[in-house]
Amino acid sequence: MPIAVAIVEDDPRIRESLTVLLRGVDGFRCVGSHASAEEALRAIPAEKPDVVLMDINLPHMSGIDCVAQLKAKLPAIQVLMLTVYDDSDMIFRALTEGASGYIIKRTAPDKLLEAIREAHTGGSPMSPHIARKVVQYFHQRGPARHETESLTDREREVLEQLAKGYLYKEIADALGIGVETVRRHLSNIYGKLHVHTRTEAVLKHLQDHPAAR
Repeated sequence: MPIAVAIVEDDPRIRESLTVLLRGVDGFRCVGSHASAEEALRAIPAEKPDVVLMDINLPHMSGIDCVAQLKAKLPAIQVLMLTVYDDSDMIFRALTEGASGYIIKRTAPDKLLEAIREAHTGGSPMSPHIARKVVQYFHQRGPARHETESLTDREREVLEQLAKGYLYKEIADALGIGVETVRRHLSNIYGKLHVHTRTEAVLKHLQDHPAAR
């Protein structure tokens, strides 16, 4: 089944280009395109998208507030922030409100499509630049709790690649393993760390290993 995607973006040019991109690639379908958070909140429950591409700087209600309300109504929905902003406060507000990932608008189309796929399968894609912001944020955190000590060497390698912001295929290529093997390692990592998403796993890794920040 193709991945159903809804777009929330007030710039008509960007909204149209995203719609054209999604409609032109097998495996994706655009189920909605909205110019405001208010419009999205009315329409998205009926559209039932798998993934929402969400701008932050929307008229009236912000994209971050829209994420919070969407997640309250539809907890299983995956929301990928797509924005020009790389401000640390905005990044962490969006993630705290339930966003699955955070991608900069200048991201290449193939990378954006891969990020949508990753969010759809439970990952938390972030542009490398955003991943560095995450690292900088956790550089200010308190002492490590070493919750990652139970991981195998290979699981640690996978988690280190995640912390650098790499996508599943990039991790597989870097470690010389298959994408499905990466997914199996991630499943084990999530179980051992008692987390449910890529973001949570990366945050625990950064807390436990200050040198990786």
